[in-house]
This record gives sequence, structure tokens and C-alpha cells, in this order.
Amino acid sequence: MEIQELQDEELMAQAREWRLRALRGEKEARGMAHELEHEVRRRFGNPKADARHVIKEVRVLGELLRH
Repeated sequence: MEIQELQDEELMAQAREWRLRALRGEKEARGMAHELEHEVRRRFGNPKADARHVIKEVRVLGELLRH
């Protein structure tokens, strides 16, 4: 499977499936789950990191409005 060639929806479905397989204890599934999730983050960003940036920007904007 060429991960970079997967359509977005298929990538997400495969990432979910392989992560579930890894969580169920399939040793070989962990590496594939990691690779798929890495591609998801590359394409769509990291939602947790993005949220931190938004909060920081709002905080800075709030400080500017106080002055």
C-alpha cells in the first residue's frame, strides 16, 4: 500500500482500522498504524498543537485590546 497515494477518506479509514488492530494486540499493526497516522498529521496538521496556537493568538490579541 502506498500511503501517499491514498485518498483522504481512505487514509482516515485505514488509520482507524490499523490503530484498532494495534490496540487489540496485533504486534505487526503498530508500525503501520504509526505510518498512517503520521501521514494524517502531515496532511491535516496536529489538532492539539493547532489548538494551542489559536489559544496563544487569542491571548496576545486580548493583551493588545487592553492597551
